Amino acid sequence: MERFSIIKPDDWHLHLRDSPYLESVVADSARQFSRAIVMPNLNPPVRSCDDAAAYRERILSSLPPDSRFQPLMTIYLTDNTSREEIAKASASEFIFGAKLYPAGVTTNSDAGVTDIANIYTVLETMQTHSFPLLVHGEATGQSVDIFDREKRFIDTTLSAVRTDFPQLPIVFEHITTRDAVDYVESQDDKIAATITPHHLLINRNAMFAGGIRPHHYCLPVAKREEHRLALVKAATSGSKHYFAGTDSAPHARHTKESACGCAGIYSAYCAIELYAEAFEIAGNFTHFEAFMSLNGPAFYKLPVNSTELSLERVEWTVPDTLAFANEDLVPFKAGELLQWKVVEHG
Repeated sequence: MERFSIIKPDDWHLHLRDSPYLESVVADSARQFSRAIVMPNLNPPVRSCDDAAAYRERILSSLPPDSRFQPLMTIYLTDNTSREEIAKASASEFIFGAKLYPAGVTTNSDAGVTDIANIYTVLETMQTHSFPLLVHGEATGQSVDIFDREKRFIDTTLSAVRTDFPQLPIVFEHITTRDAVDYVESQDDKIAATITPHHLLINRNAMFAGGIRPHHYCLPVAKREEHRLALVKAATSGSKHYFAGTDSAPHARHTKESACGCAGIYSAYCAIELYAEAFEIAGNFTHFEAFMSLNGPAFYKLPVNSTELSLERVEWTVPDTLAFANEDLVPFKAGELLQWKVVEHG
């Protein structure tokens, strides 16, 4: 196969940051995707419907002329989120979920939830309104090994939430382990999971190849090869539980290459090509369109996009750096060859 077309995909997990960086990255996502679930972990966070409306306007005003890209907004859960705010968000035409960050788990998560019990009344309201809970699924705490944080979260938090709120739609975001795949497979259609291109393409060795590789550092971190293979199997399986969510997270180069580098991988520049690379390595494009373009809208109860794009087998090199306001950022696979290229948009 040298060329094929798919329904234009959506990105179900995206970080766009805010001005002045927003303007540098939003065009990459708008070029590749029709819609994206936009993460609320700004500083300060997007805690309310009014915050989400204002952020949405900033995104729309930063888009290239004639772009039809739609930002699908989320709000950030805290210990003090009210049931009234959730009811208001669920009635909104532009807010599509609430994000659970365990406090301190990742970038700009210090205002997150300190104990899941603190938001049980909020989760009850979300279940009543069938309002999706989007989960950064890692346990925190000094005693939890960083490579075990996802499994610990499943055992201590996610399983309890599923038991107590069985009708609550949950997206287990950016899963990284065979444990997460096994858990999702054991559940009903109220739970889904996003998988990133970088977790499909690298294992934890990539962070230490010939030295510390800060541009391969993200949270949750890449795991052992057995876990990467489990993710690839899940993504290519055709299961409706899984869909594309890049977790593309831009940071200026100097903040990655520092004594305490930021967590995050920027994949938005060539996200579709990266997913195609992973499916190519797996040798199975049978369910590529389902994973990229169909399963996400089905879970979120949104219409499938009406346009298509085409990919062609052609070697090209990812740029070494990209502009990032007055700074630069290093994209995932910088300076490396990819085998597929988006060549035509409908």
